[in-house]
Amino acid sequence: MAHFIDRRLNGKNKSAVNRQRFMRRYKQQIKKAVTDAVNQRSIQDLDSGESISIPSRDITEPFFHQGEGGDRTRVLPGNDQFSPGDRIERPQGGGGSGSGKGDASNSGEGTDNFQFEISKDEYLDILFDDLELPNLQENSTDRMIDFKTIRAGFTNDGVPSNINIVRSLQNSLLRRTAMSASKKRLLHELEQQIAKLNESPQENEAEILILEKEADELRERIRKVPFIDTFDLKFNAYVKQPVPNSQAVMFCLMDVSGSMDQATKDMAKRFYLLLYLFLTRNYERIDIVFIRHHTQAKEVDEQEFFYSQETGGTIVSSALKLMKQIIAERYPEDQWNIYAAQASDGDNWADDSPVCRTLLDRDILPVIRNFFYIEITARAHQTLWREYESLAQQHTNFDLQHIRKPEDIFPVFREFFRKEVA
Repeated sequence: MAHFIDRRLNGKNKSAVNRQRFMRRYKQQIKKAVTDAVNQRSIQDLDSGESISIPSRDITEPFFHQGEGGDRTRVLPGNDQFSPGDRIERPQGGGGSGSGKGDASNSGEGTDNFQFEISKDEYLDILFDDLELPNLQENSTDRMIDFKTIRAGFTNDGVPSNINIVRSLQNSLLRRTAMSASKKRLLHELEQQIAKLNESPQENEAEILILEKEADELRERIRKVPFIDTFDLKFNAYVKQPVPNSQAVMFCLMDVSGSMDQATKDMAKRFYLLLYLFLTRNYERIDIVFIRHHTQAKEVDEQEFFYSQETGGTIVSSALKLMKQIIAERYPEDQWNIYAAQASDGDNWADDSPVCRTLLDRDILPVIRNFFYIEITARAHQTLWREYESLAQQHTNFDLQHIRKPEDIFPVFREFFRKEVA
């Protein structure tokens, strides 16, 4: 029997292989826990790791154990109180250790929830699983890069799940042959000499003992050559091969007027941070244009977009006009996949909302792939939403959603960018 031993260092009480297997097996529970966690995070912590919990009932597995055996007599009481499906309350004072109504355990241990840490990369992979830019078309292949994973031969390092058994055993055979071939030849010669001397054992007894001792030492040295060693291990190598893809640009338009209170601005920033992380993680080269507006619109950098403090009135068309101007100057529609995401509380001058609708209908929607609009408000919709709602009925590349509270942000985000099933 051969044993493959992974001698690479892991963190304390951690196994890379078991961790990967666990995350594959309980992917749905982990994804739900990550979805719940993202709603509770602050803006600054959206791209860090996470400590998540999974109910222990979801990770229990069947097991074999020794039965009681023998002849037994049981008295089973009748049931006149419960029906199938009824929930029975946890007994009081029974040392409950979790989220039930029982008292806490006095030993400090509990089994109701299983908690573990996931890294930043694992967190983002789960967060953006099955998401993509919609309606992406190939038009020019000199900017935006996608990656595909391909086999790239073998490597001396890797995770145990990528061990190439055949190549590792071949290396083991070559090493054992190189280390023991000369010893086996010498042993064969000694055995021939011993066999020849055994024809007259009484005359050659002393010499036979010496040769047999040498032969035993050689057999022991050959036996100590390990069957498998870390030097023998070969792992399947995988690399990410850049694949030229269509170039794309995302316009991020955010209302920073006085009607946007701090809580509303924080929700808008949270949406755009999710969008920014999604784009920069899934697409190697993509342009992102940040536009803030109140009565006037201004193109800003990432830092100013997320953290600058401004207030003023609201003229939404100023941002759309600036976007139209930037598209004409820098992003020809025949060379770029153009996307836009707009966040607002719906407040706008009444006579400006029809102007916004005309700009989108006539100048912007015909040249872009998708326009995403989120309205963050708990009050009744105003003229801007009604104008945009009529656009959504006429244009398939216009999507709008309503956000009332922070818990709505991530579901709306996934709804915008869910991967279409062929």
